[in-house]
Amino acid sequence: MSPSSETAHGKRLVIVESPAKAKTIKGYLGPGYIVEASVGHIRDLPGTAAEVPDKYTGEVRRLGVDVDHDFAPIYVVNADKKSQVTKLKSLLAESDELFLATDEDREGEAIAWHLREVLKPKVPVHRMVFHEITKDAIQEAVRNPRELNQRLVDAQETRRILDRLYGYEVSPVLWKKVMPKLSAGRVQSVATRLVVERERERIAFRSASYWDLVGTFGTGRTAADAANPETFGARLVAVDGKRIATGRDFGQDGVLKTANTLHLDEQAARALAAALEQTAFSVRSVESKPYRRSPYAPFRTTTLQQEASRKLGFGAKRTMQVAQKLYENGFITYMRTDSTTLSETAISAARAQVTQLYGANYLPDAPRTYASKVKNAQEAHEAIRPSGDRFRTPAETGLSGDDFRLYELIWMRTVASQMKDAVGQSVTVRVGGRSADGRDAEFSASGKIITFHGFLKAYVEGADDPNAELDDRERRLPQVAEGDPLAAEQLNPEGHATKPPARYTEASLVKELEDREIGRPSTYASIIDTIINRGYVFKKGTALVPSFLSFAVVNLLEKHFGRLVDYDFTARMEDDLDRIAAGEAQSVPWLKRFYFGEGEGLTAGGAADAGNGDGDHLGGLKELVTDLGAIDAREISSFPLNDEITLRVGRYGPYVEKASQVEGEPGQRADIPDELPPDELTVELAEELLAKPSGDFELGPDPVGGNMLVAKDGRYGPYVTEILPEGTPKTGKNAVKPRTASLFKTMSLDTVTLEDALRLLSLPRVVGADPEGQEITAQNGRYGPYLKRGTDSRSLTSEDQLFTVTLDEALAIYAQPKQRGRAAAAPPLKELGTDPVSERPVVVKDGRFGPYVTDGETNATLRKDDDVETITPERGYELLAEKRARGPVKKTAKKAPAKKATATKTAATKTAATKTAAKKTAAKKTAAKKTTTVKKTATAKTAAAKKTTAAGTAAGPATSESEES
Repeated sequence: MSPSSETAHGKRLVIVESPAKAKTIKGYLGPGYIVEASVGHIRDLPGTAAEVPDKYTGEVRRLGVDVDHDFAPIYVVNADKKSQVTKLKSLLAESDELFLATDEDREGEAIAWHLREVLKPKVPVHRMVFHEITKDAIQEAVRNPRELNQRLVDAQETRRILDRLYGYEVSPVLWKKVMPKLSAGRVQSVATRLVVERERERIAFRSASYWDLVGTFGTGRTAADAANPETFGARLVAVDGKRIATGRDFGQDGVLKTANTLHLDEQAARALAAALEQTAFSVRSVESKPYRRSPYAPFRTTTLQQEASRKLGFGAKRTMQVAQKLYENGFITYMRTDSTTLSETAISAARAQVTQLYGANYLPDAPRTYASKVKNAQEAHEAIRPSGDRFRTPAETGLSGDDFRLYELIWMRTVASQMKDAVGQSVTVRVGGRSADGRDAEFSASGKIITFHGFLKAYVEGADDPNAELDDRERRLPQVAEGDPLAAEQLNPEGHATKPPARYTEASLVKELEDREIGRPSTYASIIDTIINRGYVFKKGTALVPSFLSFAVVNLLEKHFGRLVDYDFTARMEDDLDRIAAGEAQSVPWLKRFYFGEGEGLTAGGAADAGNGDGDHLGGLKELVTDLGAIDAREISSFPLNDEITLRVGRYGPYVEKASQVEGEPGQRADIPDELPPDELTVELAEELLAKPSGDFELGPDPVGGNMLVAKDGRYGPYVTEILPEGTPKTGKNAVKPRTASLFKTMSLDTVTLEDALRLLSLPRVVGADPEGQEITAQNGRYGPYLKRGTDSRSLTSEDQLFTVTLDEALAIYAQPKQRGRAAAAPPLKELGTDPVSERPVVVKDGRFGPYVTDGETNATLRKDDDVETITPERGYELLAEKRARGPVKKTAKKAPAKKATATKTAATKTAATKTAAKKTAAKKTAAKKTTTVKKTATAKTAAAKKTTAAGTAAGPATSESEES
C-alpha cells in the first residue's frame, strides 16, 4: 500500500488526537491523504446529570453508568467536540478509507474505538500505530495497519468505569462530612495519603544531637601533583573499638536504636580532641577495591520526570507538556512508556554517535540491552529517545528554551546508555592513635579515583538528596601504606542533629508511586496536578506539603474506607486491570465484585476466576458509601494538640480551638494561616495565635457623626471603618459607603485607639493652597503616602508626614524637579544564581505586588507557599520556566462603541443578549449568580438555568480521575 498514491485507493482520512500531530504527519503523507485531529476525546461519560439522555433515570443518571446491567457506560459526545465530530463526519463522507492514528496505548486505543463508534464509517477502517513521528515511521504505519485491539479498549473502559464509581460514590461522602466540592480518586487519594503520612512522620519526629571529630592528617611529604595530595581529611569512627554513633543510629523518637555505639556529646567530643592533640597517628589499613559503574537505562516516563525535576527544575506536568510537544513535532519517540527497550535502529544510531563524538574506545563490543523494571511493562513501546535512524544532536535541532533542554537531556541519556562502564578504584584508609588518657581513636577516609570515565563523559544522573555525591565525583587520597606515620594538623569537634524525613518532591513522589506499583506511570503528572489544584497539597519550594484539609480527608478515608486507600490493595487492583488487558480476566465480574461485594449472585470463587487472585481484596463499595451513620464529621476533622487545644478543619478552613474554663461558655478560636505547614503548628504557636486579637474591636463613637468606629483585620491587612445605621442604603443612586482607612505600618489592632481612627479617617488632609490658589492635599495611597496638587503627585517619606507636613514643606517638595521614570532600583532581596535557560543572574526582588524572581527578561511572582528566605535556586528557575511557558499576557483590545441602530435592531440585539446570558448561566453556576439581568424574562430564565446547573452538579464530583496507558 503506497502512502503517496491516490489513484489506487482514493482518498484516505487519517485521524490523530492533536492539531500539532496532524500538521507534522500531513507533511509525510502524499496528496491522497486528509489528516485531521479529533482534539482529544470526542466522547466520554457525562460530566453532569444534565448531559445524560432523558431516558435514563435514578442511579444511572447520577453515575453515568448502569451498574445493574453489566456496568454499561452511558457515553455522550462532549459539547465542545460536537462541531469537530460534524467536521470529521463530513470529511469521512468524502473518503474511501479511514485510518485511526491515535497513540499506541490504552488511552489512544480507546479514542480510536470511540471515533469508530461515533463516526460509524461505511468504508474500510484501519488502526495505524507508530511510536515516533518520522517520515519512515509514518509511511511504514500506513503500509502495515492492524485491527483495533478490543482488549486494550475493554481495559481502558474498565479503568474509566472504576474511577467513575470510586469518584462519584466516595466524593459525596467528603462533601457531607468534611467540605463541599472535594474529590476522591483511586490513585489521587492514595497519593495524598503518602504525602500526609510523611508529614505525620515529621510531626512525630524528635531530633537528636551527636558529635564527632574531623581530622586533617599530613603525610609529611610535599605533594608531587594533585593526584597525590599532601594532606587528607578523615572522620572519627571508633573509640576503644566501639563505633561512634551517627544519624542512622537514632530512631524517629531521637533515642539510640542500639547500645553498641558510643554517643558523643559536645563536652565529650571536645575533651577527646584535647586528649589527642599530641598523639602520634599512623595508617592502620589501606583497602583498595575496583570501582565500576554501568550506564543508566534509557528514559521511561517516570525516570524522565524525575531527572527533569532534578536537573531542569521542571514539575511533572511541565515535563510532559514539553515532551508532548517534542513528540508531536517529530523530535522524540512516544513519551508515555514504561519500557526501557531500544529498537535495533535506535541502538545503531546511538552507537554511531558514541564513536563519532567520543571515539571507538568508549563503545562496548556488544550493544547494551535493558530489561524493564516496571511490572507489566508494555514492551511494545520503546524507551523515550531521539526519533529517527540517525539522532540529531541538540545543536542540529534548531530548538530553544525548555524544548532544547529536555531534548538534550533525552539525547545525552540515550547515547550514554550505549557506552562503556566507568571504572576506577575505591580506597578506604584507616588511621589510628592513642590519646593522652589512654583511649584508642580510629578515623576513616574514603577515596575514589575514576581511571576511565566511560558513559560518565556523556551523562551523570542527578540525585533527590542535595547532599548526595554524584557518580562522577572523585575523592583523591594520598598514596600511603600500612604503618606510615601521620601528623594531625587539625582535630575539629563537629556537632550534628538528626533531621526529619524529607518531604516528597514531585520527583520523589513519582518514584514512590512507581516503587509501590500504584497507578500507571503515564498518569502520575496529572495525579500530582490534581492534588495540588484540589488544595490537598501545596508547594513550598520544590517540596510537596499537605494542607490541613488533606489531613481531615485522609483521616476519614483511613477510618471508614481503609481498603480503598491501602497501598497494597491499590497495587493489586492495578494487577487485576492488567490481567483484564491481557485477556486473563473479564471486566464485568470484576466490577461486580468491587462494587457489590460477594452478593448479587457472585461468589468469591467467581471473583478469583475473573482474575482477582483470592478475591479477598475486593468487594462492597456500594455498601461502604451507604452506611454513613458511623462517621462523626467533627471527630474526623479534629486533631488534638494537647489536652486543651484542638486543631479543627472547618468548612471555611482550619482553625485552633481552646476549650473554655467555664462550662457552657464558648472557647477561644483562631484561624490558621493558609501557608503554614502542618509540622510547624506547635502548641506554642497555637497559643500565640489564640492570644492575637480577633474579630471587630469597638473603638468608640465618632464625636461628630455618632457612628461607631471599629478596627478590623481584613484580607489586605488591618483597617478602621465606621458602622452605618440600619436602613442606610448600600446600593443604588443613594448608596452610602462607610469611611475606611488602613492602619499605618507602625500601628496594630491591639493598640489602635479612637484618636488614631479619627486621624486616619480624616485623610486626605488639606495642607493648603499654592500661590496660584491650587489646593494641595496629603493622602495615603496604595503605594504609600503622597502629596497631590491637581494631577501632580509627589511621594512623602513617611506616613507620619501625612499629619505633620506644612504648606511651606509641601511647596519646597514641589519646587524640586519631578523625578522622571522609575526611582533607583532597590537592591535584590536574594541572589539565586545563573538561570540555565537565559544564562542570566536570577535574583529575588520586592515588587508592587510582593516579592518576585527575575533574570532581567522574565519576572515571576512568588507563590503563597514560597518564602524569600527559603526559596532555592531550583524553585526560582522553575517559576521562571513556568512563566516563559505561559508566554506573554495577551491584552484585549478595547472595542469601539457601537453606533446607534434602529429600534428594531436594538430590540433584536437585546433579545439575543438575553438568550446568551441565559445560556451562559446554564453553563456555569458562578456566572449565573453574577449575571445581572434587566428584564423579568431574563431573570426567570436565569433562575431556571440555576436549577438546571444545580441538578447537573449533583451528578458527581467536579472532576473525576481518569487513567491512561
